[in-house]
Amino acid sequence: MDLAAQIYSLTLQVPKEDLYWLTSQVGRSTVSIPSNIAEGAARHSRNEFIQLFHIVSGSVAELETQLLLAIAIHMWLISGDHLISRIEEVRKLLFGLLRSLKMKPITPHSLLITTSL
Repeated sequence: MDLAAQIYSLTLQVPKEDLYWLTSQVGRSTVSIPSNIAEGAARHSRNEFIQLFHIVSGSVAELETQLLLAIAIHMWLISGDHLISRIEEVRKLLFGLLRSLKMKPITPHSLLITTSL
């Protein structure tokens, strides 16, 4: 959500003539990241949550591509390094959470074996 707020602040700086060209697409990609995470968390199935994380990964890739394009054409007068590193940080967090969701859960039986050692 912090990334989405940061991107929104940047979109306010876009010149009016460029406002709808790429900015609306960036907004949709950005908003879909926390929205799909929230939707996945509300699902009753771990597999559905994992599926939505794959969608989130696609949205992160879209956002990165759109920002690189905006920076390349000087649509936003910013240094892209900070944003791209922030997107990489978000991507790493997502992959870490996805990896933990895919791991086999610990069962009560395995806890008994571990604690008796």
